[in-house]
Amino acid sequence: MFNKNQASAPNNKSIETIIGPSVKVEGDFKGEGDLIIEGTLIGSLKTKNNLKIGQNAFVQASVSANNAFISGRVKGNINVKGKLELSDTAVILGDIKAQVLSIESGAMIKGNIDMPIANLSHPEESLETKSKTDKEEKIEAEESNENK
Repeated sequence: MFNKNQASAPNNKSIETIIGPSVKVEGDFKGEGDLIIEGTLIGSLKTKNNLKIGQNAFVQASVSANNAFISGRVKGNINVKGKLELSDTAVILGDIKAQVLSIESGAMIKGNIDMPIANLSHPEESLETKSKTDKEEKIEAEESNENK
């Protein structure tokens, strides 16, 4: 994925597409390789590899990528299979779904965040079961005190 050094000086061998600062793309965008957006994209965006959205970029689209580093503004839902990194200048207006999420202080999000919880197939059921167990223990303790 892009790290902070690569974000300012990317390795051109791994980058397949760059949307420059003066470029505006409208429509459905699909790619296989790394993608850098410094301009504007409106529509939908899907890449099977890494995505970098620059600080001055604006994306109004549903976004899907393997990994993503976002410094700009995104209006739309984001679905990342691996790691999503939000810099301190990122503004997200939409829901986020990612395996790993890193948020720098100053980033802004308005939407829901969905991350898988390891070792819990149904987290709500596990929490309900725990609550029921606590309640049952309390009732048993009260009954025990009344019988004494």
